[in-house]
Amino acid sequence: MAINAVGREIPDFIEGYGKTKLFQGAFARKPEGNIAGPKLRCVNSDRTDKRVSGVKEAIIASGLKSGMTVSFHHHMRNGDYVVNMVIDACAELGIKDLTLFPTALFGVHKHLIDHIKSGVITKIMGSVNGPIGQLVSEGGMDVPVVLRSHGGRPRAVMAGDVHIDVAFIAAPTADQYGNICGTQGPSACGSLGYAFTDAQYADCVVAITDNLQPFPVSPVSISQVYADYVVEVQSIGDPAGIVSGTTKVTRDPLRLLISRYASLLIEASPYFKDGISFQTGAGGIPLAVTAFMKQAMIKKGIKGSFGLGGITGYFVELLREGLVEKLMDVQSFDLDAVRSIGENPNHIEISADWYANPWNNGAAVNMLDVVILGATEVDTSFNANVNTEADGALLHGTGGHQDTAAGAKLTIIAQPLLRGRIPCVTDKVVTVTTPGEVVDAVVTEYGVTINPKRKDLIDACAAVKGLPVVSMEELAARAAKMSGPTDDIKMTDKIVGVVEWRDGTVIDVVRGLKK
Repeated sequence: MAINAVGREIPDFIEGYGKTKLFQGAFARKPEGNIAGPKLRCVNSDRTDKRVSGVKEAIIASGLKSGMTVSFHHHMRNGDYVVNMVIDACAELGIKDLTLFPTALFGVHKHLIDHIKSGVITKIMGSVNGPIGQLVSEGGMDVPVVLRSHGGRPRAVMAGDVHIDVAFIAAPTADQYGNICGTQGPSACGSLGYAFTDAQYADCVVAITDNLQPFPVSPVSISQVYADYVVEVQSIGDPAGIVSGTTKVTRDPLRLLISRYASLLIEASPYFKDGISFQTGAGGIPLAVTAFMKQAMIKKGIKGSFGLGGITGYFVELLREGLVEKLMDVQSFDLDAVRSIGENPNHIEISADWYANPWNNGAAVNMLDVVILGATEVDTSFNANVNTEADGALLHGTGGHQDTAAGAKLTIIAQPLLRGRIPCVTDKVVTVTTPGEVVDAVVTEYGVTINPKRKDLIDACAAVKGLPVVSMEELAARAAKMSGPTDDIKMTDKIVGVVEWRDGTVIDVVRGLKK
């Protein structure tokens, strides 16, 4: 065991993961070596149609065998049909011992649990939201799940930490030669940002579409130069499932108060001026912050440069009304955003690499002024947990939390002090996802708590009428008093999850729950 920079004990070697690299700080590790790459391959000029007759035929043609790694994107979110469809076909073909490398799994993928139990899937590297996360927490997999951020994932592929044998891309529209578009068709999902790296670096790429169109489709998200095979199926998913989670402004008075405090903090900061850039996400509180910021921008005549990340209809409104000049969209969170990216040239599709990879020549997150984030809990060192619940259950992915926190000039975590009777501010979080060194402020219904290193923000907020500033120690003590005694988490020694920092070092591990 060794102690990393956030005080967590990390084994030198983890079975099923390998030798660990200790997290040394948010910006400590620098890249070395060259970018990894897929096999060279070509299509002769007499092959002008890459279609095969079905998913099984595509799997056979791809050369997929037991023990290989398959990847998927999650732009269809809880409406996705492709992951289940492909793994069912692998099982029927007798393929086992697969490493699943999705950008995220959702409740709809509960279907995969039978394939995990039967040995078709033996390892997962990717977010495990919901039922599969619960299974992992209860010891349902022999090797740990590996959790990476949205930027850490393309970094891992490009650095050679992960090699994709076959990428299966849910393609809302495609042509017979493999051009893919995400903004058209009955299953349109908008941006395909998370699929770009898979298409570029996999040894074989299979596009699965329910809207085959004549060559060439337009606009092209992912080009024909990456596709090996095209499969037409009845449906790749339900677009209504894209809108999974909160995509409406909260009406809860307590959460509106939190949102108001967060907006006042932003307005008091040095970043609230013409050209401000921000990311607010799709939860009820972040959307309310967006609404309050919109009012303040109109009142003060401020126009933003760009909105970033997962884009919602509220950001689309800001673009239409001229309050931001551009939207940089890695994931379209609702159907308004899906429509907008297909129509407005100032609504730009970006890849996860472009969005958040710390090991490229300039991720978009580095240009952020402000980001509003949530967390399951934060501790007195400002460390944030987004992977596990307070009971230790591994139910959430990392998303862009680490990336935006590290990139933005002002990182705000906005959340209630308690959820139910569970404190969201504590002396020590169950799991460290994002280190306190990149968190600038925590906003609750009791006011703003600012990281002591940001004396500039403390001074700026002191002059704002109606914005209470409280210390982290006071906040944690209040949470403990309000919640009363909480039960100790009963965990096993088995490591069920490895939480990587975006640079590939291990920031924490997740242990199994005792039944």
